[in-house]
Amino acid sequence: MPPTDVRTAPTEFLDLFTDGTTEFTGRTAEFTGRSAEFTDGTTEFASQAAEFTGRSAEFANDPLDGLHAWGPARTPVGTFRLTPVRLDRDLPLVHRWMNDPAVAEFWELAGPRHRTAGHLRAQLDGDGRSVPCLGVLDGTPMSYWEIYRADLDPLALHCPVLPHDTGIHLLLGAAGDRGRGLGSALLRAVADLVLDRRPACARVVAEPDHRNTPSLAAFLGAGFRYAAEVELPGKRAALMIRDRVLRDVL
Repeated sequence: MPPTDVRTAPTEFLDLFTDGTTEFTGRTAEFTGRSAEFTDGTTEFASQAAEFTGRSAEFANDPLDGLHAWGPARTPVGTFRLTPVRLDRDLPLVHRWMNDPAVAEFWELAGPRHRTAGHLRAQLDGDGRSVPCLGVLDGTPMSYWEIYRADLDPLALHCPVLPHDTGIHLLLGAAGDRGRGLGSALLRAVADLVLDRRPACARVVAEPDHRNTPSLAAFLGAGFRYAAEVELPGKRAALMIRDRVLRDVL
């Protein structure tokens, strides 16, 4: 059968052919639109990847990936930020907190100011694997934190750690801030900051004294799990772990 010449084809045939072409054209346009949508998504993904690569390159030699630039966290108790300690500005406040009997029982840094200064200076003069910070809640310094690379810390000699595990030490400065849920809220916020800003980190860890019941309760309330008890120099500690893979579960 010879090919049909559309110039002489019956009207019914032309209508059928035209309707099919219209449908096909519409599906092609729809597919093109979806392709454009996919391209937009690819562009967005590429942009995010470039941002991550840029950030990784910027902090390539920083063990904690630019903690000073982590920014604020919104929490149920207010806007919270970690601010690296400046010895000239913050020593009097941290020294006063270290001499609070409730703090001194577990931190063991009570005494003259130079003792606190020596503890801070050892970190500030180091290679950045441990950073002492003030915890600032709604503009007010109210807690002291140490964020450290657990895999580069003596802790790694006493219990299994993974590459890029990030550790937390914490104290709440004022007695009035203790025992009302602030610790859990802020621990969860800081652990989230670590996991958001350090993509290579699979776990946030802590090792409070196993006798420090309020501290253990705060970690459990913040989504950490009680992994084990470990013997460390000077104390028996509870190893608390917050896993990235369980972040939305606990």
